[in-house]
Amino acid sequence: MSKEFKRQDISRFLKIGKSRRHQKWRRPKGRHSKMRKKRKSYPASPSVGYKSSRKESGKIENLIPVLVYNIQDLQKLQKSNSAIIASRVGAKKKIDLIKKASEMKIKILNLGEQK
Repeated sequence: MSKEFKRQDISRFLKIGKSRRHQKWRRPKGRHSKMRKKRKSYPASPSVGYKSSRKESGKIENLIPVLVYNIQDLQKLQKSNSAIIASRVGAKKKIDLIKKASEMKIKILNLGEQK
C-alpha cells in the first residue's frame, strides 16, 4: 500500500501511537467523527481507490516473496523472486541459507538490515 493511513486521534494519545513506531489502523466509528464523514483536511481512510493494481499486488520491493525452508527451495528460485526464511528454520540452517542466497544474489526479505 502506497499511502500510510493514520488512526483517528493518533497525535493526541501516547497509547494509540504518538510516540510509537507503528500503529495499527482502526476504523473511525464515532457519532460526530469528522474522519468517518471524510471531511476535508482530516486524515484519509482506506477505501476502494487506494488498492494497488493486480500486477503489483503481493510484491515487496517489486519482488515476489517465496517462503523458503531449505537449500532445495532456495535453488528453485528465479531472479524475479525474493526469499523469506520460514520462522521454524533453526539457526544453523538459516546461516547456510543466507550464505547460499548471497552466492546466488537472491535477496532475503526478513533479515532486518541488509545491504
